[in-house]
Formats: sequence, structure tokens, C-alpha cells
Amino acid sequence: MTHLFTMFFNKSVLSLVLIVTMSLVVDSRPATFLQDFRITWSDSHIRQLDGGRAIQLVLDQNSGCGFASKSQYLFGRVSMKIKLIPGDSAGTVTAFYMNSDTDQVRDELDFEFLGNRTGQPYSVQTNVYAHGKGDREQRVNLWFDPAADFHTYSILWNHHHVVFSVDEVPIRVYKNNEAKGVPFPKFQPMGVYSTLWEADDWATRGGLEKIDWRKAPFYAYYKDFDIEGCPVPGPKACASNPSNWWEGASYQQLDAVAARRYRWVRLNHMVYDYCTDKRRYPVTPPECVAGI
Repeated sequence: MTHLFTMFFNKSVLSLVLIVTMSLVVDSRPATFLQDFRITWSDSHIRQLDGGRAIQLVLDQNSGCGFASKSQYLFGRVSMKIKLIPGDSAGTVTAFYMNSDTDQVRDELDFEFLGNRTGQPYSVQTNVYAHGKGDREQRVNLWFDPAADFHTYSILWNHHHVVFSVDEVPIRVYKNNEAKGVPFPKFQPMGVYSTLWEADDWATRGGLEKIDWRKAPFYAYYKDFDIEGCPVPGPKACASNPSNWWEGASYQQLDAVAARRYRWVRLNHMVYDYCTDKRRYPVTPPECVAGI
């Protein structure tokens, strides 16, 4: 009798584990577009695909478009797979960023994909605003064609650093150097945003290359929307919880493999770094000296 009860109990536990596991799989990331996001600009220019698991952004002479997360977050990681505008995309900007949505003391973490003339490399510009101070641009020429297929772009944000990555390759690290007087975004929650727009006064070769509207409409595609972080409003203790996976020891600094990839990007693909721009900054910014 005891043996039969044990077998029944074990099978019941196993069934419960399977049910819970299946439930977790159904609710797992990535999310559909409308689960986490809303359209903020020109809903006629954002089209849902594959049951909302992907979207198409459209830019034409009438309008660009944009979307934003329904919630703000304080620390975590956000990632999306994006396929950029193919062919002649000069003068266009596809942006994916986090923003505190505060007017004066703004925090912001930017990916901006700068369009190009056909055959030229696609550049991605990153920027960091902390406590209202920005102008920390870096540009990297991507080592692949980002319009040929989807690639994963992510921002990891914890108490130790901000890491911008492309297909798990770090292209920018902004460290928390508050102890050396360098501001770091850690007090204000940020939403997740994306826009597709025309910026031919600066986007391609400093504005020398203008948008060719004969090539319009321009399309960018997104899928696999993934936000993991502390939502605000939400549990107040979340953001300071050291048990959050993004605060774990393995995420507090780059590991040896990631550090090698990061050096490779900076040596071979970086085309602009504000830290070395003596015309703009005759005195090197303190975060550059501190080891950004």
C-alpha cells in the first residue's frame, strides 16, 4: 500500500511539474508587440505581422513612426531583433533607445542606426545621457549587412554598467564611475522606445548625403521583443534586489570572451569616439579618463 501511494504521489508531482513547466513555456519571452508596447506616432505607418510577433515600420514623405513600452523600468535588459532598411537608406535614422521621459534631468541610452548610400557600411551610433548630460556619442561600422537579416540589439543596465550589444558582442560599455564624480543613470526609470524618421541634415556623412525620396517608402522590421527588468510602478524593493539575474556576478563586468570581442570592435570598427575628439573636448571628459 505504501509503495502504491509513493508511486501515485511521485506521478502527481511529476504531472504538476509538467503542467507548471508547460505554463511557463507558454508565457515565456519573447512577447508579442502589443503585450509590452503601444504606438506613439503615426499608427498607419506601423503594421503588425505574424500575429503581432513582428512589426514593420514605414517611412515615407508623409510621416515616420514610433512606438514605446507601456511601462517604465529601473534596471534590467531589453533586446529586439531588427532588420534595417535595405539599399539606399541615406538620411534615415532607425532608433532604439531607453528614455526617462523627463525634460531637464534626462537619462537616456541610445542605439541610432544611421542610413547609408548603397554599398557603404551601416553605422550605429550610441549615446548615454546621465542626469541631463549627454553628448557622449560613439559610432561603430557594423561588420555585417544589417538589412539582409535580423540581428539582436540589446541594452543591459545594472548598478555596475550599461552594455550595448549586437548579437551578444559588446560594442559600448559605460561604467558606473560615480565614486570618481561621473554621473550614472540609476534613479529614474526609463521606457523603451523606437522610431523611424528622416534626419538628412546630419545622419549620413554629417548631412552631406540627403534622403532620396524616389526610393521611398523605407521599411524596417522588428521581432522578438524582450524586456526583463523592474517595472515602475511595481515592487519598490525590486530595483535594489541583488538577486535579480542582471545584477549577478557574471553581469557585473565583461567576461574574458566578451572583453576580447569588445576590444576587437573598438580596434577594427569604431569610426568615432567623443573621448578622442579634441575639437569638441579640448579637455578629455572625466568618464573617459576614469575608464568608460
